[in-house]
Amino acid sequence: MFNSIFVMERPKNEPILSYAPGSKEREELKEKLGELSSKEIEIPLIIGGKEIKTGNLGKCVMPHDHNHILAHYHMAGEKEIKMAIDAAIKAKEEWENYSYIDRISIFLKAAELLSTTWRSTLNAAAMLDLGKNVFQAEIDSACELIDFFRFNSYYATKIYTEQPQSSKGILNRMEYRALDGFIFAVPPFNFASISGNLPTAPAIMGNVVLWKPASSAVYTAYHIMKLLQEAGLPDGVINFIPGPGSKVGEIVFSDPNFGGVHFTGSVNTFNSMWESIGKNIRNYKSYPRIVGETGGKDFVIAHHTANRKALITALIRGAFEYQGQKCSAASRAYISKTVWEDIKDELIETTKNLKMGAPTDFSNFVNAVIDKAAFKKITGYIEYARENAKILVGGEYDDSVGYYIKPTIVLTDDPHFKTMEEEIFGPVLTLYIYDDDKYEEVLKLCDQTSPYGLTGSIFAQDREAIRKAEKILVHAAGNFYINDKPTGAVVDQQPFGGSRGSGTNDKAGSYLNLLRWTSARSIKENFNPPEDYTYPFMK
Repeated sequence: MFNSIFVMERPKNEPILSYAPGSKEREELKEKLGELSSKEIEIPLIIGGKEIKTGNLGKCVMPHDHNHILAHYHMAGEKEIKMAIDAAIKAKEEWENYSYIDRISIFLKAAELLSTTWRSTLNAAAMLDLGKNVFQAEIDSACELIDFFRFNSYYATKIYTEQPQSSKGILNRMEYRALDGFIFAVPPFNFASISGNLPTAPAIMGNVVLWKPASSAVYTAYHIMKLLQEAGLPDGVINFIPGPGSKVGEIVFSDPNFGGVHFTGSVNTFNSMWESIGKNIRNYKSYPRIVGETGGKDFVIAHHTANRKALITALIRGAFEYQGQKCSAASRAYISKTVWEDIKDELIETTKNLKMGAPTDFSNFVNAVIDKAAFKKITGYIEYARENAKILVGGEYDDSVGYYIKPTIVLTDDPHFKTMEEEIFGPVLTLYIYDDDKYEEVLKLCDQTSPYGLTGSIFAQDREAIRKAEKILVHAAGNFYINDKPTGAVVDQQPFGGSRGSGTNDKAGSYLNLLRWTSARSIKENFNPPEDYTYPFMK
């Protein structure tokens, strides 16, 4: 029996640990890195709480040492995908009837476990599997995922307490139901926090989920799944089914119980999903929710009054942290001629001296890109730039041991050059230098250049320049930064998402995303119903 109204206090963001020499967290992480890298594990599917092995195997390898296998994972086929759908539907009735306190308690426990005993495990997994340095792992696989668990639980309570007014003799209330059917969660490789958030945000609101992690990030996702199980997640609520996206998607989207998709990834994949859902729309029991964040061609614009030192730092961090493998990464920059003359030498020299290597060496700023396909795509853009523009620094790469690409800055005099327009998803920043008096023209150019609308930033000390940028670039970025890099959104502080070609802008890290996983029911109870059909005007 649940005879209490629970009021949850707004959480605080998880503090970022420093991993400074001599710190406890540094020693624990070093030990965990050694432990995980010393063994090769087998990763099963997890369906209805049971471990399923198909014999159809994929490999999890270290990006910085692609001959080092971390795990072999079993891939789902048609039989297992249908088994996962059945397991989810079987678990649905009981799960959606859990009180919200029972549901969020599981995810609050997961947050507490991750904040303490699981922290080094998830961080080490992200470093070895995703190629993240210790800071990039800490802000992602620890802090942001903890924040998602805590704040999404908080947002759920806020949504449930949002109730309508009642007039005399009437009791009105809103009930926030789970969606019909199951949710299909499809995360990218680059963020453990996104991988963990995509299945758990709908689950917090009472939905059941099929979770297909990215093939190059199964190892990290598996550890998140084991964390959730330890936190008490009931069997069948989230079903872990690695496998080829096209095969899994074909079966999922043709099932009548499909209730929605929570996606982060490429535009082409999301477009294909939407088309498949459209073709099957008459088969579904209800209209599915389609929530997706896709790509970005994120910009930095420097007005002639920009703080030079802050701009250099933003360009370095925004473009090259995690090898530029962020959908928010700074990929194109428009810099005034005056500013460029001031920062050119220092920007090039700093980029040239960025230390690159294995994430297990904590002194490295840059690590390897995720896999061979990414390496080939990124280096293809570099070679194109070498032939058709000017490479100021970088442009070198080597995949003999790991998928290493040196941070690269390209200079072009064509604002519509290929690397100014197309998403690269790697450590490549393209610069366009403009005359100081062309600032407003550049703002309009930036707005019209890219089909995306995810993140962007403006550097200026002049308030009018900032005001003008906010107005002209109003649809160019769902996350807009003033005198800061365009990366690093924090849950509850900068809810994340963009529109245009960047997705449905449902703002992960806010209550807006949680609302998408509910189907509201309005209930009216009349304590004194009329007993005569006539109205006074009829007399």
